Amino acid sequence: MSWQRRAINTWMRYGMKPVLQLTSNPELARRVFEAFAPRLYPALPFTRLQRRPAPVPLKLVSCGQVRRGQIILFLHGGAYLAGSARAYQGMLSRLSRASGLEIAVPDYRLLQQAPFPAAYEDARAAWVYLRQRGYAARDILLAGDSAGGGLALALLAGLLEEGERPAGLAAFSPWCDLTLSGASIQSNRNRDVIIPAGRMKEVVDQYLAGADPADVRASPLFARFPDPPPVLIQAGDSEVLLSDAQRMAQLLEASGGEVRFSLWQDVPHVWQFMAGHLPEGQAALEEAAAFAADVLGSASA
Repeated sequence: MSWQRRAINTWMRYGMKPVLQLTSNPELARRVFEAFAPRLYPALPFTRLQRRPAPVPLKLVSCGQVRRGQIILFLHGGAYLAGSARAYQGMLSRLSRASGLEIAVPDYRLLQQAPFPAAYEDARAAWVYLRQRGYAARDILLAGDSAGGGLALALLAGLLEEGERPAGLAAFSPWCDLTLSGASIQSNRNRDVIIPAGRMKEVVDQYLAGADPADVRASPLFARFPDPPPVLIQAGDSEVLLSDAQRMAQLLEASGGEVRFSLWQDVPHVWQFMAGHLPEGQAALEEAAAFAADVLGSASA
């Protein structure tokens, strides 16, 4: 274990997790995350963040030379109450540089703005926008972390049902089951250094606003995935969402898909976000970049 990982785990366990256990105002949580994320985890020098006039607010993140004609559609995490392209540009600048790809990041509506299924509808609108801009389905890699990872998987299921097949999907610690039936929510509740398991149902109730938590647009673990493309899932062994990642990998494999399940030891939830400070985070992004190169190269061959 790197010393950086030990330090970050300690800071999260004793500094951040107690705050999250007490925070009850979603809008305050969003504002704090938006203010501090770009400062704690800044973008690489010369990162480009460009607005696009899409049906849903959308920004393009790139760093270094990027190849044209292929793109990553990334759906950010934040428990459906926080997160934005601006807050995520630190991690995404590193993913762009490692992969040589531009990354489209929709600022989908959060639960404070509109309840479920608004986030799913915005993700779908971002896909349609890229397709209308001339990207073939096989030239788009879906990706996302935490809630955004679940949202990306839900979008994938919907697209496959419609006959659209992206090049692949990369999910970082995805939240795939809003029924909260995963065994690791209990078995890892004390091991997880950042997510307060006791607050998860509260967030689910706020997001769904009375909708069925088993709706496949919210919980892709219950969706169908006909002829899925290759999928990379990265997860940590101490996360409360570990069972979500494991069960999703099993579902995709049972659906005939190729799944690369990458399990990391003693890392915090979405450790990729801390790649600027955490060697394991950068290594995970490089693994995702290599996966992107494989599936996009195969799709274009």
